Amino acid sequence: MSAPTRRRRWLATCAITASAALVAIPASAASGQNNGPFGVRALDRLAAEREQSVGAMSPSLKGEDGDDGNEADEIAEGADQYAEARTSPGIVAPGAYGAAWDDLTNLPRSGGSWRHVTDLPYNSDDPRYRDIDSNSSGGSGNVTGRMAAMAADDDGYVYAGSAGGGVWRSQKGGGHWQPISDRLPAQSTGALALDGGGRLWLGTGEATTNADAYLGSGVYVLSHPHHGTFSARSRVGGDELESTTVHQLRFGGAKVWAATSEGVWSHSTKTLKGAWKLEFAPNPDYLPGGSKADDDSAAYKNIANDIAIDAKDPSKVVLAVGWRSGDDYNGFYTRGADGAWTRITSGLGDLPTDPDGVGNVTFARSADGSRYYAIDQSPEQLNTNPDSALEGIFVSKSGSPTGPWTKIADYQALAVDGSALTSSGYMPGVQAWYNQFLTVDPADAQHVYAGLEEVHESKDGGATWSAVGPYWNFGFSCWSIDPAKQTGDCNQTTHPDQHGVAIGRYHGKSFVYVGNDGGVYKRPVAGSQDASGHATDWTSLNDGSIDTLQYYSVGVGKDLDYGGVSVTGGLQDNGQSVLRSNDKVMGSNFGGDGGDTLTDPANGCNIAEEYVYLAIQVTQNCAVNDGSWIDDSSKATSYNVAPADNATGEARFIAPLAADAKNPETWVAGGRHVWVQTHGYAIRSGDEWKSAYDLGAGRTATAVAALGGKVYAAWCGPCNNQGFARGISVGHADGTGWHDITLPTTGADGTVPNRYLSGFAVDPKNADHVYLAVNGFSRHWTEGPGAGVGHVFESKDGGITWTDISKNLPDVPTNSAVVTPNGGLAVATDLGVVYRAPGRTTWQRVGDLPAVAVLQLKLSPDGSTLYAATHGRGIYSIKVRDCD
Repeated sequence: MSAPTRRRRWLATCAITASAALVAIPASAASGQNNGPFGVRALDRLAAEREQSVGAMSPSLKGEDGDDGNEADEIAEGADQYAEARTSPGIVAPGAYGAAWDDLTNLPRSGGSWRHVTDLPYNSDDPRYRDIDSNSSGGSGNVTGRMAAMAADDDGYVYAGSAGGGVWRSQKGGGHWQPISDRLPAQSTGALALDGGGRLWLGTGEATTNADAYLGSGVYVLSHPHHGTFSARSRVGGDELESTTVHQLRFGGAKVWAATSEGVWSHSTKTLKGAWKLEFAPNPDYLPGGSKADDDSAAYKNIANDIAIDAKDPSKVVLAVGWRSGDDYNGFYTRGADGAWTRITSGLGDLPTDPDGVGNVTFARSADGSRYYAIDQSPEQLNTNPDSALEGIFVSKSGSPTGPWTKIADYQALAVDGSALTSSGYMPGVQAWYNQFLTVDPADAQHVYAGLEEVHESKDGGATWSAVGPYWNFGFSCWSIDPAKQTGDCNQTTHPDQHGVAIGRYHGKSFVYVGNDGGVYKRPVAGSQDASGHATDWTSLNDGSIDTLQYYSVGVGKDLDYGGVSVTGGLQDNGQSVLRSNDKVMGSNFGGDGGDTLTDPANGCNIAEEYVYLAIQVTQNCAVNDGSWIDDSSKATSYNVAPADNATGEARFIAPLAADAKNPETWVAGGRHVWVQTHGYAIRSGDEWKSAYDLGAGRTATAVAALGGKVYAAWCGPCNNQGFARGISVGHADGTGWHDITLPTTGADGTVPNRYLSGFAVDPKNADHVYLAVNGFSRHWTEGPGAGVGHVFESKDGGITWTDISKNLPDVPTNSAVVTPNGGLAVATDLGVVYRAPGRTTWQRVGDLPAVAVLQLKLSPDGSTLYAATHGRGIYSIKVRDCD
């Protein structure tokens, strides 16, 4: 089998980081909907699944009983699980994160400062790691975390808004970035836009309509974006747009329009004061305060995607409204003479007017007003077509948003332009509900850039297209694994999955800037192409000064070759990073998504990396490989050691993995079963795992921990909001003594709540002394049965009884915990790290991280340093002594 078919897919899983509030689409609403981006799997497996049936793009979710679903279903479930942890057992009320952020900032703060560990370039093509499971030589070069929005001016200033790491500024045409939104309570970006006066507008809340999307805290404006930073005082209007996502900000007349998850709003651009005006919501009863606001489907009943304003008459506006998977309110709306908004049912030409044909939509207008362009994703295509969800790309040659519109491309037309997707058995627009951008060259109304999974360009108004930014270089005849040739004769491309675009000027030359799941890239607007239509002049702007990497995990071990430590971690859509102590550039030794991580404290090149669903790979040389496995598979330096729950689909998307703190050769992994293997990093086969305990049908592990042979396993089942249940099982690694602990589903304060149990921390001196981190929000925000109160619990009798030790801890989801060598307790939350010093009962905030989710904490091999894996700002460390 050729090398490219063994590679892992980049098609995204899209976990969203913390913002000011969260409302997830509940399982009942998601049933029958495709709630996650399309997929991450080895290409041969993807292609095989595609050939089975049209069901390869079925929108239905995999069942709770663990039956195998197709690729789209599994990834949909994976995305939904990130939300389940934070919303179960009910729906979280708006404002939860905002209140938690206020409480966190009011906590006492430790005196120490975090050290940014991953503040250097991250090379996805690093030639040291051309292992069979890496994406090295794919052509995307230096990468960082997902960018949701872009803006640029004619003075060389570029602005990049990330999914969960805030907004960044470059004053040199890209690169040398600085964060400019760290003081805001929301670090999730939905939209960026420069108005005619040069002000920068920020809409918070990433609007990719994922089940796990965090919402924002409103819209902010920076009057002098070349200098200064956003602040809470720069918020536009009141709290009307709190707990929404902002998909687009558009300007017309003296108004700014916002397309949000709760309808279309407008505000004067002349003043920041005064409330936002709700212009249109198709189902107002489902808005906060409405009669159906608590309905399970409320989160997707008022989604607005974009606004098209007539350049000749700003009073003429067309709204693109609708849920990506289909609803009877989907469509285009315009305002009549009486001020009422009505759906357009005819007269748009090729642009659909039926609700089944209108989903996620992006508009773009030429600078001279002569052309309007649109991308339309079709719910019908999403639900029935295994190849693509794209309805098409359209143009209004009148320049009016009311058309008539002409289709200028569909997925078949884009597929013949050098697309890399076709070699994998898929078509452009397969994720059109998630991947979209559109812009027009200000100097040429016929010159258009369209972003889907790849970057497409037309210089003749859509008559012909080129894939100037192909998905990757694998599968092309120019590709070579030989590191001496870098990416062979192929040119560098961008990372896949496009979200944001802007055109600006630097030193008198025009550039197009694109934001995607790998960060920011640019090329000249009048760039060059090779014979295949691929651009020859992309430049990665992910120079290490911009770190928005979205880590799920972190591992730390001694670097035996160079001294110091080696730091590694699993990332959303950017594989596994490896940072050796002498590195100037961080490398990637695994591709796709990186889940949980185990790193040998005694040898940092002994690494176990989870892909998804317990698909564990192990290496004992950091997966260093020169690509020689292409001719000799025995030279591969990583090994697939997945336990059986991976094959049966009975594990969480990001499943728990741990080593026994006293017996590091003993590992525990959790799916439906509690799996144990005793060969450490010398394991070579998944058959070496043994089931120590069957949690039961419909149950799956959410956290595991072990000390001296005693094992703790937390589980949920069902895990969604409908009938959510959780529990803890305890036993021994040898399979003896296993039993379920009785945890009341309801009860007085102090009992473990009926919420997602996300992490254990075992006292290294006493296996019966254990701490439990509980995710979600307390019953003040969650109406579900047994939501209870508290986030950190302690047991001194092996889990038989628990005590709530949350005290002054803010009501915020907690993700993991670590007992420090001095007996303190550090806890990772969705808004940073808190710490309880030895002998204390109250908590303090550790350092001054922005409002970013910290998903995992680990200690250095000597226990002196705490490492934090953030889901949006990379990895940070701090001395344990500085936490006090």
